[in-house]
Amino acid sequence: MHTTTDTYRLGVDIGSTTLKTALLDRQGQLVFSDYRRHNADIRRTALIEATRLYERLGDCQLQIVLTGSVGMGYAERMDFKFVQEVIAAAKAVGTRYPDVHTFIDMGGEDSKMIFFEEGKVPDIRMNGSCAGGTGAFIDQTASLLGVETAELNTLAARSTTIYPIASRCGVFSKTDIQNLMSRNVSRSDIAASVFNAVALQVMGSLARGMDIRPSVMLCGGPFAFLPELRKHFVRVMGVEADACFLPDHAHLVPAIGCALLAEAQDVQPVRLMRLLALLRKAQDASPADIAGRLEPLFGSEAAYGEWKEQKQVYRVERTRLDDTRPMRYFMGVDSGSTTTKLVLLDQAGRLAYSSYRHNRGDSFQAFADALAELRESVGHPEHIVIASSCVTGYGESLIKAAFNMEHGIVETMAHFMAARQVEPRVSFVLDIGGQDMKAIFVEHGSIRRMEINEACSSGCGSFIETFANMLGYDIGTFAHLSCVAQHPCDLGTRCTVFMNSKVKQAMREGASVEDIAAGFSYSVVKNCLFKVMKLKRTEELGEHIVVQGGTFKNHSITRALERLTGCSVTFSDIPELMGAYGCALYARQQYLRNQKAD
Repeated sequence: MHTTTDTYRLGVDIGSTTLKTALLDRQGQLVFSDYRRHNADIRRTALIEATRLYERLGDCQLQIVLTGSVGMGYAERMDFKFVQEVIAAAKAVGTRYPDVHTFIDMGGEDSKMIFFEEGKVPDIRMNGSCAGGTGAFIDQTASLLGVETAELNTLAARSTTIYPIASRCGVFSKTDIQNLMSRNVSRSDIAASVFNAVALQVMGSLARGMDIRPSVMLCGGPFAFLPELRKHFVRVMGVEADACFLPDHAHLVPAIGCALLAEAQDVQPVRLMRLLALLRKAQDASPADIAGRLEPLFGSEAAYGEWKEQKQVYRVERTRLDDTRPMRYFMGVDSGSTTTKLVLLDQAGRLAYSSYRHNRGDSFQAFADALAELRESVGHPEHIVIASSCVTGYGESLIKAAFNMEHGIVETMAHFMAARQVEPRVSFVLDIGGQDMKAIFVEHGSIRRMEINEACSSGCGSFIETFANMLGYDIGTFAHLSCVAQHPCDLGTRCTVFMNSKVKQAMREGASVEDIAAGFSYSVVKNCLFKVMKLKRTEELGEHIVVQGGTFKNHSITRALERLTGCSVTFSDIPELMGAYGCALYARQQYLRNQKAD
């Protein structure tokens, strides 16, 4: 082990998605820095950073100051100094860039604007609970377009037209973006329109009548890595391009401010080896934090495996698609807002073929591609005779008219027919898709009432997928993590936007990724039952609950429903195809009925 008597000042900015570090020597020179996503595993990410520091500098002394939306909890737990982000940023700008009048910082889930006037206290402003004009909003757009965030910059550079997009909320903007995609607006124009919307949102919510005067300093990850975003801000602000500048290490400004404050406030130094020891021994959550947690969904891999073995899952009978001779089949199509599902049943009602694909904003083309894929999958497509067909969903009218489909039925009827096939005694059907939810109450074999979500997406699949992506996980991994959580967080029943604050609070308290993931599973079900359906008593659901929709491929959602209702839940082995399956059952039923009539 090598020891040094040198003392450095370390600024650490722990945001909702990233951890930034800046190390200054005695002369104020930046000697080490890093910027990385922590994927909600902050302690491990910090340990990696501290280990890299030790390999480079040995057991030096560090004066440590933390900032960031998640930094406060870790500062309190490890007894380090904490300062607000805007205070840290103001310190960095005032010390290193005294000519700056307007400072704009954009992070993952917050934006800040500071106005500097000689002889006056800096005028500091931050966005509230809405993440509209932030990096997370841009990340969501990239996900919708199916590209990496960095690729948005390349797309925006080729734009020719700007379209209006609501940037105040991810839910509303998603609708605007999907409408543009359905109109075949180029991804380049959509990317540029999003950058324009972000600039308008930040200016409208933070400037609030203040003049934007040179010089203007931009910082934060989105500005650092998306030059086209900077261009839109320059245009919206109405200043000359050379009046704005991006400093070196723009994404590290709050962290550098923390390091400068460590010297100014004479923070007590700590040995780097001591920091390493603290990080290795630190617990993810204290007993006091765990006290208010929810019951584990499964709690372990073994318990999850046992549940899957014991669960009676309805398995749809299958057969091979036969093209050796002319054969009748019944087609069911669910043309949803985000995906298109196609199912073929043979004359005995067995599943012969299925297709599931994302629309990419064009439901017509998605179905056309599904048909092309079906034709290519067989040697003699002329032998596949569609005796009857039925379509439901968002694109029902378009698909029925364009492809001469025989029947069209409402989604609730399609899902009810599929559920009745799974469990003839069904008393309640809950279907959760990407952006919609349908609850069907059944009495004596008939639909008694229905509930659907309207403006809120917090009880839908995209709700949990959005946060999984925000924390750096694909939905499959996130779902598995929730199944092994020991102490699920109680995230409540809140809007997608406001849930951000609950997640950040859990992260500040040291909650593990598993516990946060399981908390989301509980929240999806709670939102459905108590916020959208306004359920008073779970007895209203009856004893035979059937769940379907792509969201229920995530077993933690199914288990959360069981935990909250105390009932065993039934589901099929094709939950994501049940709308199309119900349509195919309807097409077959109508065909057989007509045959009897003839």
